[in-house]
Amino acid sequence: MSKHPFPFPKIGIRPTIDGRRGGVRESLEDITMNMAKRVAKLFSDELRNLDGSAVECVIADSTIGGVREAAACEEKFQREGVGLSLTVTPCWCYGSETMDMDPHRPKAIWGFNGTERPGAVYLAAALAGHTQKGIPAFGIYGKDVQDAGDDSMPEDVVIKLLTFARAGLAVAYMRGKAYLSMGGTSMGIAGSVVDSSFWEGNLGMRVEAIDMSEFAGRMRKGTYDQAEYEKALAWVKENCPEGKDYNSEETKRSREQLDSEWEDSVKMALIARDLMVGNDNLVEAGYGEQAQGHYAIAAGFQGQRQWTDHFPNGDFMEAILNTSFDWNGKRPPYIVATENDALNGAGMLFGQLLTNSAQIFADLRTYWSPDAVARVADGYQLEGKAADGLLHLINSGPAALDGTGDQTDADGKPTMKPFWEITDEEAEASLKNTTWHPSITEYFPGGGMSTRFKTKGGMKATMIRLNLAAGLGPCLQIAEGWTVELPENVHDALDERTNPSWPTTWFAPRLTGKGAFSSAYEVMNNWGANHCVMTAGHVGDLYITLASMLRIPVYMHNIEEERVFRPSAWRAFGTADLEGADFRACQSYGPLYK
Repeated sequence: MSKHPFPFPKIGIRPTIDGRRGGVRESLEDITMNMAKRVAKLFSDELRNLDGSAVECVIADSTIGGVREAAACEEKFQREGVGLSLTVTPCWCYGSETMDMDPHRPKAIWGFNGTERPGAVYLAAALAGHTQKGIPAFGIYGKDVQDAGDDSMPEDVVIKLLTFARAGLAVAYMRGKAYLSMGGTSMGIAGSVVDSSFWEGNLGMRVEAIDMSEFAGRMRKGTYDQAEYEKALAWVKENCPEGKDYNSEETKRSREQLDSEWEDSVKMALIARDLMVGNDNLVEAGYGEQAQGHYAIAAGFQGQRQWTDHFPNGDFMEAILNTSFDWNGKRPPYIVATENDALNGAGMLFGQLLTNSAQIFADLRTYWSPDAVARVADGYQLEGKAADGLLHLINSGPAALDGTGDQTDADGKPTMKPFWEITDEEAEASLKNTTWHPSITEYFPGGGMSTRFKTKGGMKATMIRLNLAAGLGPCLQIAEGWTVELPENVHDALDERTNPSWPTTWFAPRLTGKGAFSSAYEVMNNWGANHCVMTAGHVGDLYITLASMLRIPVYMHNIEEERVFRPSAWRAFGTADLEGADFRACQSYGPLYK
């Protein structure tokens, strides 16, 4: 596989110990350091970076019994590129002398639940110190008492360790990178009014911007890898079958024109990728500056209308870059948001970093009630998870090809997997089940190709949306549910009422009978924007943990309370109403990088 363009953060592990010598500390040295080593092994065995490599852990050179050893640990973490820290201990330690004081680094403490030594007492004392100093930390405390020599990790502890680590790695990876705004605001969509203060304050990222004329210039001058272009075009001709042209006879474009649009679409994909991450092959061609890229881990393409009135749309570019494979084989997706909806781009980035898999960008287009479906589909009755109605997720052109649902999990259910787990057969099936249609000329006078597929049913999925509210700032919505597969004639009856050349996912949210999740209609009615992100799996708990690290409140979710894991300081803002406490805590602490 090719080298990943960005460095990965490491997890720092801090084994803290009772500083009293003369028998106390000495008796705990091996137990404490071995506790750190066990967690490091868990992380390296279970967690992967975006390129599939094992996450690296850095353990302090010695146990930490006081401030001098804490400082030595911090110096090592700075040298080694540690982005998040976990403090572990089986005993009492000196709280404020041994704690991690970095205000920007996600941090957690695991206090061993044993009666021989008061590890849980240190946990409570250290968390109180973090809360008092305004440096939130996550507390991990097993439900069941263990014996002092027990080197096992209970399941509840493992779940919290991995949840913290996945979210913390996402926070650390984003810091110092960029979002690339390719163009500006699309058709007045508020999400594509890129808010630099959000990216800088909450995510620690900068916003880079280029005018779409950069695409036109590079296409005209040939500022892309010519050999790769020929390879990509040949691959597209072999693997991207054209589907029906839904244009009228008056608006259909000639074969010659369509071939030209394909060529331009492939060039646009290469150029967008190079703009994001750079391309060393451009140096030899004399384009040293262009070879650098913008250090962007996410981007958005304005497209409509200033570009699409004159040039092919960005549908192929967005679809193939967001997919886990292309002419170079399987690789991590490049996050590219349709219509430069930077808020959805941020949501896609969150999902990718939490799961290492592709994300679906979609319009939340329509709520279909059971009665409405029956009326237009010859009396068909929705049932099962869809009995209360369906949400139609459809994008006005592209979506990652992983979204066909041809990848399967260990139980044989449709899913979207990290690229290193995708088989050749699964990638080939996604390509086969995706058709490319000449875009509707009235929408896209400049042409281009639109992606069409329908997602297989039975996939566990999580739908999210990041919004900005005046006076509040960023806020997140989360809805876990399932994809649904309809009979072909029912799908067609519903799908062809809108643009049939676009990809469709039928989604049924999990209902709780309360508030925004009292019905599928209320989920649609309470959604904050026209766009959403769909992530494979029921991972709403991961999004909640990540949001708390970034100080982004979650105001609508259907995650069970026992799965919600936030910093211990959140309890000081209320325990009876966790949603209200989340808002108060995020407001009090403010953006992570303020």
